[in-house]
Amino acid sequence: MAGIIGEGKFAYDLWGDTVNMASRMESFGEPQSIQITHATYELVRDEFVCEPRGSLDIKGKGLVETWFLVGQA
Repeated sequence: MAGIIGEGKFAYDLWGDTVNMASRMESFGEPQSIQITHATYELVRDEFVCEPRGSLDIKGKGLVETWFLVGQA
C-alpha cells in the first residue's frame, strides 16, 4: 500500500507486507551481496546466476528460502 501523508508538507510512504519483508531480508543480508527470496529467484533465474543461501527464520514468516544473486547469466 502506498499513500500521501500530511496536510502542509506532503510525504509519500509505503506500508505493508512487501515493505516488512524487504526490511527483514535486509537485516539478514551480508555486505556487498544481493539476497533474494524464492519468489524473486523464480522470476530471475534464467537471466541471473544465483547461489542458494539456505533458509532463514524470518520473523512473522517462518523459514524462507533465500539465494544470493551473483551476476548475469
